[in-house]
Amino acid sequence: MAGTTGTTPDLYDDAATERWAPEPDKRPGRTAFQRDRARVLHSSALRRLAGKTQVVTPGSRHQAGDASPRTRLTHSLECAQVGRELGAALGCDPDLVEAACLSHDMGHPPFGHNGEVALNDFAKDCGGFEGNAQSLRLLTRIEPKRFITTDSGDMISVGLNLTRAALDAATKYPWPRAGHPTDPHSVKFGVYEDDLPVFDWVRRGAPEHRTCFEAQVMDWSDDVAYSVHDFEDGLHAGHLDPRALLDEDERAGIWKVVIGRYAPADTEPAELAEALDRLIGQEWWPQGYDGSALAQARLKDAASQLIGRFCLAAETATRQAYGTGPLTRYGAELIVPREARLECAVLKAVADRYVMQRAEQEALRLDQRIVLTELAEAIAAGAPGTLDPQFSALFDAARDDRARGRVIVDQLASLTDASALTLHSQLTAGRRAG
Repeated sequence: MAGTTGTTPDLYDDAATERWAPEPDKRPGRTAFQRDRARVLHSSALRRLAGKTQVVTPGSRHQAGDASPRTRLTHSLECAQVGRELGAALGCDPDLVEAACLSHDMGHPPFGHNGEVALNDFAKDCGGFEGNAQSLRLLTRIEPKRFITTDSGDMISVGLNLTRAALDAATKYPWPRAGHPTDPHSVKFGVYEDDLPVFDWVRRGAPEHRTCFEAQVMDWSDDVAYSVHDFEDGLHAGHLDPRALLDEDERAGIWKVVIGRYAPADTEPAELAEALDRLIGQEWWPQGYDGSALAQARLKDAASQLIGRFCLAAETATRQAYGTGPLTRYGAELIVPREARLECAVLKAVADRYVMQRAEQEALRLDQRIVLTELAEAIAAGAPGTLDPQFSALFDAARDDRARGRVIVDQLASLTDASALTLHSQLTAGRRAG
C-alpha cells in the first residue's frame, strides 16, 4: 500500500516511506518525513502533553521565582531539538528523528508514570497499560486525522497515517506484552494485542526485537533531555543543594537509587563516584547555585554543556565504529560509551532522590492513584454516557467486554492532569448525590 509522494532522501526506500493508507500530498515538494513531522506537530495529542506531568505536577507552585516546571510537552520539544541535531550529525533524516521524538510520549496518561501504574492495574483484564504501546495506538488509531473505508463498508481511523519509518522510529520496545527478549519480568512493551496488525506492518522486514537506528537516537535523546533538565529543575526549584553531592552519606543514597534502576545491577559504586566526580570537576558545573540571574545563566550553560557532552560522546563513538557516511534504519547501532551512560544515570538518580522522593511528592502520587482508580471505576460504571463522543461511539461498536475496557482506558489516557481531576470531581460527586 505504498503512498509516497514528494521528494524523499535516497537513503530511505519506498518501504520506509510507505503509509498504511495511500494518500496524495496536498503540497507537492515536501518529503514524506516533513509531512510526518507536521502531522505530529499539529496534533491535539501533542498539545495535551502541556497538561501532563513530567516530574513536578503542572500548575503546582515552583520555588525560586515560581518558574513553571517542565511538562510532557516541553520535555518532548527539548527531546526533539536534541534528537534532530544528533540524528542529522549521524546522517539520519532530521525530520524523521524529530517526528519520533515529538511523538514518543504521546501515549502517557495523566500524572506521569504514576498514572501508568494505576491504569495498568485497571486494565489487567484487557491487556494492561504501557505508555509506549499507547503511543503507537494513538498514532495509528486514536488521533483523528485519516479515515479509510473497509471492505465491509465501515469507516475506520488510521490515526495520523505516518510512514512506516516514522512509526518504527517512535517504537522503543518492539515487542508485545511479556515479550521482552531477555527479561521476562520486564513491564515494558510497545504494542497491545489489538494493534498487532499495524505493528506487524510497521516491523515488516525489521530484525526481531531490534530498534531501528533512528529509534536509538530518539531513545538516547530522551535520556539526555530528561536527565539534564530534571536535574536543572531540581536545582532551580531549591530541592537540591549541589554541596550535598560532595557528602559521602548523600552519595551512598544516590548510588542506591542508580544501581538497578538507572544502571546495570553489577555497577560498582566506585564507577558512579568517578562519573559524578567527572561532572563536578568541570569548570561549568553549577557550584553554589543561589537563584540569582547570574546563577541561572550559569545553570543554563551547564545544561547546554551536559547535553553537548552526552551527544558528542555518542556521536564520536558511533562514528569511530561506522565511519563518516550516513547511518540510517538498520545499517548501524548507536554506540553510547559506558562512561556517558553512567554520568547520565547519576543525574537521573539525583533528580529522583531529591525531587521525586520528597515526602510531599509521595503523598501527592498516592492521591493521584486514588483519583485515577476511582475515575476509571466511575467511567466504567456509567459508560458509554460517561465517555467523550469519540470514545462513546467506539464503546458502542466494541465487540466484547475486553474491547470495551480498552476504550475506557483510551479515554482515561487522553486526559490531562487537570481534566482528570475535574472529571473525577464531577462523576464521584454525582455518585455520592445518587
